[in-house]
Amino acid sequence: MRKYIFIAFGGAVGAVLRFIIKSIQIYNYNENVPLNTLIINIAGSFLLSMILTIALEVWEFDIDLRLGIATGFLGAFTTFSTLCKESVILIQKGFYFSALSYVTVSVMLGLFFAYFGIILAREVISKIVKDESNKEYEGKIE
Repeated sequence: MRKYIFIAFGGAVGAVLRFIIKSIQIYNYNENVPLNTLIINIAGSFLLSMILTIALEVWEFDIDLRLGIATGFLGAFTTFSTLCKESVILIQKGFYFSALSYVTVSVMLGLFFAYFGIILAREVISKIVKDESNKEYEGKIE
């Protein structure tokens, strides 16, 4: 039962944050590609890969907390269905190049930022954890 509460809470927060970001008007942006959804999905790819790498390789996260963050928050925050809907709308309006660019850029940047999230978690975060544990160990020797 606890995991469902974590997922529900994370989902509520993720959905509200997505709504807020989607509602932001980007100054002087007049292109066809839905930039807000692109930013949301790229940020979600980065955060999901970084958080899960930390939770599975660097620190031990409680499984319910991990589900709340990954499945709840990031599942509600990112939105593949919106990407598909917006792409279809672009195609229906005759903006074929914009639709193709949007899907291609979304996938390529999503993969890049997922990879970057993994690298960041493994390199930077693990160094921080090792430095903290070395300081604790050195403190016990003295």
